[in-house]
Parts: sequence; structure tokens; C-alpha cells
Amino acid sequence: MNLTGRVAVITGGAGGIGAALAHRFAAEGAAAVVVADLDADAARAVAAAVGPVAHAAGLDVTAEDQVRALVADTERRYGHIDLFCANAGVATAAGLDAPEADWDRAWRVNVLAHVHSTRAVLPGMLARGQGYLLHTCSAAGLLTAVGDAPYTATKHAAVGLAEWLAVTYRDQGIRVSALCPQGVDTPMLAEGLATGHLGARVIAASGAVLHPDRVADAVIAGLAEERFLILPHPEVAQHARRRAEDPDGWQAGLRKLVRRLRA
Repeated sequence: MNLTGRVAVITGGAGGIGAALAHRFAAEGAAAVVVADLDADAARAVAAAVGPVAHAAGLDVTAEDQVRALVADTERRYGHIDLFCANAGVATAAGLDAPEADWDRAWRVNVLAHVHSTRAVLPGMLARGQGYLLHTCSAAGLLTAVGDAPYTATKHAAVGLAEWLAVTYRDQGIRVSALCPQGVDTPMLAEGLATGHLGARVIAASGAVLHPDRVADAVIAGLAEERFLILPHPEVAQHARRRAEDPDGWQAGLRKLVRRLRA
């Protein structure tokens, strides 16, 4: 896929990776870019900065009726949706002691929101025999997020869901990519570093912290090649291979890094 003349929807579009995707899709010639976010004012600000092809929408991705309404409105406005980017995500910075409410919200935002958006957008894509789903899953979905049990568990589930969709629907014209970046210069990581959270420090010590624009570059390349895994940090592929080949050794190495950072 290339973005020229395409209609794209981005959830979590008001900042970070989502905002970078909105700007890049417009620059690539998209016909329309819908910037959806829980913070409607911020979504409108991003859409205004992107330009006339952008349209803003307030959206709670955990509310399936709102997701269905967004998809229906977009299809009325532009005729169809070519690319749906389920990009919204939340971290908890907590372990097993995370409150039930945090576990529930992580599940609803990081996994069920992907289910909701796919249920809503898939019928139109299947009717046209083509469509693309981009799910932001994080490197934590292939590896682990030290210090955040709900994030790790739900991002693994998000990768599993994306893979299931790719296997199930590719022969019907649906392409699926799982975007799995490691450290990205977003408020989520910045806040963790500011408070000295161990997980954020592990991420910063594990490789480059990329600007969201670099992630958008990787997305454009990954969509063009229709790759399932889009890895802005190439080292994530190396870590994933080692984890698969030698899980005990990989875990030992990660524990060693954690001990060093705690010292």
C-alpha cells in the first residue's frame, strides 16, 4: 500500500506516534486523514496543523458504539476506509499490584479497542475486497516491558490478535501489520523517565529513543512492503530471535540489565 489517494483513520491521533502518522500520511498524498482521540481538542489541533485533508473526532476507543459511529461517519464522508490505525494505548507502570481498574483499562484500550475497530471496519473492507489494518502493539508485545505487567500482557495479546487477523483474512484482501517500536520520544516514556521508573530506564538503556517521525518513516516503508511486523528498532528482531532460540539466556540477560540499573 501507498497512501496516495487513500482514506486513513488513526486512533490515539492527538500526539506522539498518532500525530506523526497523521502528518506523514497527509504528506504522502492521502485523500483524507481522520484524527481520533479521547482528547477531542488536541485531535482538532493536530488536524488543523495537518491541513485540509484532516478531520478530527473525539473518541473513547473502549466504547464500541463510539467506534462504530466513527467508522460509519467516515464511510459516509469519504465513501470507504482504506487504512485503519488502531494506535491508542495505555501503560500502567505497575506490576501484579496494579489495581483491578488498571488491569481492566489496559485490556480495554490495548486489546478490546482493536477488536472493536476491526469489527466495525472489516465488513466494508471485505465488501470491497481490500483494506489495511495497522495495530500499534509495541516491542513489549514481542518481548516484555519491565515494571509493567498489564502492559506486557495486553501487548502480547494485541500481537496475537493481529497475527490471527492476518492469517484469517489475508486471502480475502485484508492486510495486517503490527507496529512494534521500542523506545519512542512520547509523553508516556518521558513521564516514566522523569519519575525514574525502572521500566522506562530499561527502555532507554536498550536502544535508541526514536522521534515519532522516525516511527512514521518505518510505517510508510512497512505498509509499502505489506510486512506483518513493522519494527522501527531493528534490534527488536534480534532480541525476539534470541528470546525464541534461548528464552532462559534472554531472560538472564534482561535480569542482568535490571540489576545494573538498580545498583
